[in-house]
Amino acid sequence: MRFLTLQFRFLAPLLLTLVIAAYAAQPLMDALTLRWFARDLNARGALVTNALSDSIADALKDSKEQRLQALFDRAVQDERLFAVGLCTLEGDLVRRTAHFPTSLTCQQAASAASQADPRLTIAGGQVHIGVHPVDSDSMHVANLVLLHDMSFIDRRSQDTRRYLTLFIAALGLAIAMITMVVAQLSWRGWIAGVRGMLRGEGLLRASDVSPEVEPIAEELKARLRDLEDEYRRALGPQTGWDPDRLRGLLRTQLRGEQVIVVSNREPYIHAKTDDGIVVKRPASGLVAAVEPVMRACSGTWIAHGSGSADRDVVDANDRVGVPPGHAEYTLRRIWLSAEEEQGYYYGFANEGMWPLCHVAHVRPVFRESDWEQYKAVNQRFADAVVAEARSEDPVVLVQDYHFALLPAMVRARLPRATILTFWHIPWPNPESFSICPWRKEILEGMLGSTILGFHTRYHCKNFIETVDRFLEARIEHEHSMITFNDDETLVESYPISIEWPSDAERASWAPAPECRRRVFDRLGLAADTVLAVGVDRFDYTKGILERLHAVERLLEKHPEWIGRFVLVQIAAPTRDLLEEYQLFQQRIARTTERVNERFGRPGYKPILLFAQHHDHDALTEMYRAADVCVVTSLHDGMNLVCKEFVSVRDDEQGVLVLSRFAGAAREMTEALIVNPYHVEETADALHRAAIMPPAEQRERIASLRMTVRENNVFRWAGHMLADAGRSRLRQRIDERVQRHQLA
Repeated sequence: MRFLTLQFRFLAPLLLTLVIAAYAAQPLMDALTLRWFARDLNARGALVTNALSDSIADALKDSKEQRLQALFDRAVQDERLFAVGLCTLEGDLVRRTAHFPTSLTCQQAASAASQADPRLTIAGGQVHIGVHPVDSDSMHVANLVLLHDMSFIDRRSQDTRRYLTLFIAALGLAIAMITMVVAQLSWRGWIAGVRGMLRGEGLLRASDVSPEVEPIAEELKARLRDLEDEYRRALGPQTGWDPDRLRGLLRTQLRGEQVIVVSNREPYIHAKTDDGIVVKRPASGLVAAVEPVMRACSGTWIAHGSGSADRDVVDANDRVGVPPGHAEYTLRRIWLSAEEEQGYYYGFANEGMWPLCHVAHVRPVFRESDWEQYKAVNQRFADAVVAEARSEDPVVLVQDYHFALLPAMVRARLPRATILTFWHIPWPNPESFSICPWRKEILEGMLGSTILGFHTRYHCKNFIETVDRFLEARIEHEHSMITFNDDETLVESYPISIEWPSDAERASWAPAPECRRRVFDRLGLAADTVLAVGVDRFDYTKGILERLHAVERLLEKHPEWIGRFVLVQIAAPTRDLLEEYQLFQQRIARTTERVNERFGRPGYKPILLFAQHHDHDALTEMYRAADVCVVTSLHDGMNLVCKEFVSVRDDEQGVLVLSRFAGAAREMTEALIVNPYHVEETADALHRAAIMPPAEQRERIASLRMTVRENNVFRWAGHMLADAGRSRLRQRIDERVQRHQLA
């Protein structure tokens, strides 16, 4: 008897709370029900209007208003349709049914329908009012006013309240029974169960969770995953992302946290020249994407110091503030010997991992000596992360395929760190990845990450399937979660982008016609020339050769373009020490020369090849002068050139020809999407782009600009950092529970 009394004292407040909650929830449910039905009535009214539009338009055209009256009288025989009225575009009520209020004017109806709660009280009852346009041959000819009876909503609301009360009562009883069972468990077993729910470890190590709690932990963990998934989906592009919003996110979810970026390429290079030390921005999509984020975060960027004057500007700890002149974050440089750079960067990373992941028909090369250097350099960068960390749990952003081993190395030294690894290149299918001799070591290193990001869901799927093939790991496909060695890794897609130009930057641009005049004068082009531009690193994955073949085929099929179509190909040299790249550059030069000899004329070459680096301002001018931007990647994680082109075309002119094998093609569907391997298709797309009317160009590029502006680099970083913030919150709750248990 004493036991039952104690249980009742414990459960009585819980039951009372549930009863109060049931009554408190009823107004909310009534409001939600009303909103749902109002939306349904609006949709129903639109359908009714569409069904009657042709008949109404014909009757108005023929001045047969009696037909309208008969038509409306038949329509209101529907039990929910209370009355119908027809208003002219001038706001005159020209026809109504018997129950339509004589005091209700067209203007009052339109005003009421535009309100958040479009209801009127008529004859003691409430009706929903909707005003819908009547169209004929795409012309707006009148407005149809529909009044729907809302009495059935009250009846359904009563049913909803009754069902809600019964549901909460049943739920309260179930909770009470579960609570009575759980109350009998030992305190130590309950704490272990909570830890299992928060971390998921209990679901893997049964010894950590008592058998009674394990089913509850499984269910609660699943619900928590669902809530996190819903939250991530809610972070859509409905509100703009900019540096201020990113800083706000850091203040709310990562307040006081240190952010460390690790990449091979540095954001600024100091080089010696005859005029002294100059600062250069490398031609890198990674730098273009990550550097604005670091300016917002004010963190530390660790990178390989490759500039000839890099050592001259750092302090005693190899640090320098950047950007030069107004330092917003710290650049920590790592020095590599020629042997280390050859093995780690040119060897394993770019002769092995790069062609392996891009599947661009170049055989990957794997050497034991390169692998040893890759491991050693990854360890050096991991040591630098630990040295730069001001706490035991920094936020570490690891960038790209150069550091596949680093996440696990940092995890071993800083187990509480939140490690976000972003893989900027594609991830191949398991069969292709099996070529790598050290595939297990690569996967184990990457799974040291808290969050592992790719550009697309397709690449995420490939990675998860690769882990499933080669490692013993627990995979939750529904939530894209991999658990390996008791550590969880979220595998998620975060499409990378660019920083949208600021108002000050746009103000500095010359008008598009002026940019065109300058470029045409510099290149000696005729005024009626259609200018296409390609901007890439000199890499075999960018489809430069296929692009040249497409231009050649265009001039074969449409000789009228000879003398009037020019492709300017800007190809920044890269990885010149690798034989494959040297041979590729030679092949491009030969193909360019052959096409120019075949179709060239005095003062005219169809292809202008510039194998040199162009700075940001020069590229902006070229983009604004061009008629067409051509991106024909054979396999690309994202490709930011297409987004840069769109972002500077504020004149809303220009056409984007985009490879279907670039990750950007999944977002930028208004571009002319092509298969670069199909020369005929690409040549036809170039022709279509060259003759596209200005109105169609404006429609396409305006939509593309909206996409790029909303899905900018700050949104990319914000979603990753928001996921990191939730992960850190769960970790800290777990630590508090653990400390409470030990106490």
